[in-house]
Amino acid sequence: MTSAVNLDKLTYVKLKSLFQPWLQILLGGLVLFLAFEQVFKATGRQGYFPFVLLLGAFTVPVAFVAFFYEHVRHREISMPLLTTSFVVGGATGLAAAAFLEFTTLSGTGVLDLVGVGLIEESVKLLFPIAMYVLWRFRHEADGLLFGIAAGMGFAGLETVAYGLSSFVQSQGNTDVLQQVLFLRGFLSPAGHAAWTGFVCAVLWRERERKGRATINIAVIGAFSLAISLHFLWNAVNTLRGHTSNSLAVTGFASLAIASISLTLVIRRYLEAKKSLALNKELPPA
Repeated sequence: MTSAVNLDKLTYVKLKSLFQPWLQILLGGLVLFLAFEQVFKATGRQGYFPFVLLLGAFTVPVAFVAFFYEHVRHREISMPLLTTSFVVGGATGLAAAAFLEFTTLSGTGVLDLVGVGLIEESVKLLFPIAMYVLWRFRHEADGLLFGIAAGMGFAGLETVAYGLSSFVQSQGNTDVLQQVLFLRGFLSPAGHAAWTGFVCAVLWRERERKGRATINIAVIGAFSLAISLHFLWNAVNTLRGHTSNSLAVTGFASLAIASISLTLVIRRYLEAKKSLALNKELPPA
């Protein structure tokens, strides 16, 4: 009898681990997105369009932030605060980037692409830096969470803009809209979130090591690397369609950049989680 009860508990734990909140958000969001998309196609009612756009743009970003919140959250980070980082950090960063890029950049040349990377990687740090200055949030895990949340908020709002633009330019073609939302949605963890999360994790880590706020070679190097990856990503997208083997060449390049970006942020995630575990500061399971 006891063994049967233990087996049932073990089965329950395994099933629960397969359906963690972040996975529920991802699967539920995808199902709702596809459902609203089919309803929109079948009825043609414009009132369903916002649901398609928002679900397509934010399902993956929200699920990605939820995953890190579950696995590396420090006790001091609350869900309302992380949500604020996602919404306010993303919106503030996007508004600042739109203004600066409109007033200073004029094309798709090398300098312009570098400028885009510099501007966007800087403005996404506005909210995380405010948290950094408060000093209360002092662990590398805190910086990682703030950076990923702000980066994902930025990415989600940017996807809304791209999705709306593609829908209008294609004269209401839902297939084009779906391609844009799926592509940008599933690639967003390897872009804005990875770059900002990596920079913030290094920034917080160096303060942990030094015992005070500091901008040293490690922080400058992380920021420069994020700008470089951002530049390469934009350059690959600009080159798409201008080479004879554009799909193969740009696809391989995009995969390489995405792999490097995810590797950087995953490494910081593992180090941050290890540090919290050693100090017994992870929240109870």
